[in-house]
Amino acid sequence: MSFIKSIATFGGFTMISRLTGFLRDMVIATFLGAGMVSDAFLVSFKLPNLFRSLFAEGAFTSAFVPLFSSKLVASGRDKSIEFAAKAISLLTFFLIIFSILFELAMPWVVRVLAPGFAENPEKVALTIDLCRITFPFLLFISIVSFQAGILNSFDRFAAPAAAPIILNLGMIVAGLLSVVLFDVPVYGMAWGITISGFIEIIWLKYFLNKESIRIRPDFHFRRLMKDQEIRTLFKRIAPGVVGAGIYQINMVVDTILVSLVSGGAVSWLYYANRLQQLPLGVIGAAISVALLPLLSRKLKAGELSEAANVQDKAVVYGLIMSLPAAVMFVCLADSLIELLFEHGRFTAADTHKTALALQAYAIGLPCYVMVKALMPNFFARGDTATPVKYSAVVFLTNLTLNLILMKPFGHVGIAAATSIAAFVSLFQYIHGLKKRGFWQFSAELKRQIIGIFICTFVMGIFIYAAKTGLENIFPAKHIGFLILKLGIIGTIGLATFLIGAKIYGILDIAAIWRNLVLRRKKV
Repeated sequence: MSFIKSIATFGGFTMISRLTGFLRDMVIATFLGAGMVSDAFLVSFKLPNLFRSLFAEGAFTSAFVPLFSSKLVASGRDKSIEFAAKAISLLTFFLIIFSILFELAMPWVVRVLAPGFAENPEKVALTIDLCRITFPFLLFISIVSFQAGILNSFDRFAAPAAAPIILNLGMIVAGLLSVVLFDVPVYGMAWGITISGFIEIIWLKYFLNKESIRIRPDFHFRRLMKDQEIRTLFKRIAPGVVGAGIYQINMVVDTILVSLVSGGAVSWLYYANRLQQLPLGVIGAAISVALLPLLSRKLKAGELSEAANVQDKAVVYGLIMSLPAAVMFVCLADSLIELLFEHGRFTAADTHKTALALQAYAIGLPCYVMVKALMPNFFARGDTATPVKYSAVVFLTNLTLNLILMKPFGHVGIAAATSIAAFVSLFQYIHGLKKRGFWQFSAELKRQIIGIFICTFVMGIFIYAAKTGLENIFPAKHIGFLILKLGIIGTIGLATFLIGAKIYGILDIAAIWRNLVLRRKKV
């Protein structure tokens, strides 16, 4: 499968996932608002996801996929699947133990994670109950991420990318049913998270079976821990766990600090971050997921020039989609938040607070996407230690800026600190890759990057002018006018950027169409 088609396949389903995610968040905002109950629920939702990167999508996947892809090339299908069975068996064993320990320790975990809740015992008790319901989701979603890594290694991106849609739909259904059936609907919404995670396992197992990939559990854990291949895997995982751990500690610190800011601040940052996650998930995650197995195979085969070419494409594709998205978020934050979330218990004041956070997050969005495009270059070479060092620097930067900015700027300062830290992270990856000779800026890549910035700047001017003019024409806060206004502005912005990109020669729409539609036989 071509690289652009892999990105488009994963990104397309991820887009659907993000859109259903917005519907999910609209249900949460409508029924829970931005107060005690929503803060408690969102912390319970965050908790298993804090460890998700640690055990699944971050350290484990980044170590497993290159090894699995290399084994697929060197030893064949059967041996690689046997290796996968050993790995998932041991991972599941450790995760079950970890989950049991956390369930028992949940009262202390919640008090550490959200110390600002301590002033309200009712809020603390509710958070503990919800966290105990949602925490098994960690086990389920880790298995899902492992299944997805195997399918991605076989160039099957659609089913794994569609899996999160199940979570979103499950939470929506659970939310709607809970409001009708229960006096306290938040408990039903929490159960919706855990049950959806289990359904995702069944979903991906079906597609593994279609590929005749059957993972049979191995319960000989002592023997597995002595297996040389598994030892190699866990040696590579160890630095990744530290790196992901630093990132997750960063997230925990953000949650702790924002819980101290004010009531509702956890919710404001959550909803702002959800909007930022749309392009980050669709673009950044799609590029990263498609790039890792492809780079691993190219480097294993010694095709260094091809690997460099793929890396350049990843950077261009990432920037060409993330930079315009960041500009749109900065210009249209209030209108977007109002349209998506200002319903039911979510007020106009909540909209304003959330929009400010979104603007602060948006500034760092292109950096996050670029890091997603550059990080696989290290992982594909088996270097999981360098990203750990970079993560440590980013953590210290973010923590320092949080402490400096949160007092004068509140929750917006915490969002701004995250964006500034993203610039530091990007600088490290560019410098590190160039220093090691893993990647260089070609003259053509520099020309394309400059062109993307110029086209985005012109697009920003047109968006701001269109917004100013349309707000005079449609001053009333009516949802129909709001949709029409955003539709017109979005169309003007997109058209402006595409025309500029075509003129500058950084976007060949015909070539993209050929890759996506006319080369299906290559899949």
